[in-house]
Amino acid sequence: MTHLQNTPKPPSLHGTATPVSAKNLATRPAGSAAPVVPPYLSDTYHWAYINPRNVRFLDRDLVVSIIFWGNRRRLQKAAFDEISPGMTVLQPACVYGEFSSALARHVGAGGCLDVVDVVPIQIASCRRKLREFSHATARLADSKYPAGKQYDAVCCYFLLHELPEDYKRLVVNALLASVRPGGKVIFVDYHKPHWAHPVKPVTSLIFDNLKPFAKQLWRHEIADFADRSWPLSWKKDTYFGGLFQRVVAIQPE
Repeated sequence: MTHLQNTPKPPSLHGTATPVSAKNLATRPAGSAAPVVPPYLSDTYHWAYINPRNVRFLDRDLVVSIIFWGNRRRLQKAAFDEISPGMTVLQPACVYGEFSSALARHVGAGGCLDVVDVVPIQIASCRRKLREFSHATARLADSKYPAGKQYDAVCCYFLLHELPEDYKRLVVNALLASVRPGGKVIFVDYHKPHWAHPVKPVTSLIFDNLKPFAKQLWRHEIADFADRSWPLSWKKDTYFGGLFQRVVAIQPE
């Protein structure tokens, strides 16, 4: 495990950092329309997240387990280990399989789970999974403007690798603005594996053809996408020969 306490940030990936706050990042501007599916999503990932036939096929635990090389339960546990029952939790972007219902069950009736996504078919699917949990909701929202309130924790599970670089920065800072003092943002996502990892060539080929923004997480730390103005504590763990990572950003009290 790597611990980075109040780590100084490198120069911004996009020039001078704009000061961030819950007001200017976590809340959609007043009077704005409902979120629109971003062009990168409709152009690059229509087959995976918008096409109804493929959504039905991919939304299964078995498929998720195959995609994660058998690490589905381990990675889910890595996320849940940072979340205590009774917490208020934001999940930006729907997740295939039973992740959201399992997270609602883990948080428990004493807590609250809000799931947001910009794609209507994803929200409809997630609402079906959450029907038995009165403390869980799913609603349309852009992860750049996920909420008008602050949470105990944000669980960002395999979202960042699908975002273009400019979106990565916007979303990371919006999520950091969505947690209360002392709260945390948990990122579970891909990571650059060991050079001799047996599945690295296959993963690289998949990324080049199906996930064109994923290798940005091979070239940058997740902390690099946060503005330097955030006084955060960071910790990082890697899994499965470094192919996956959990990064936790903790807001000071």
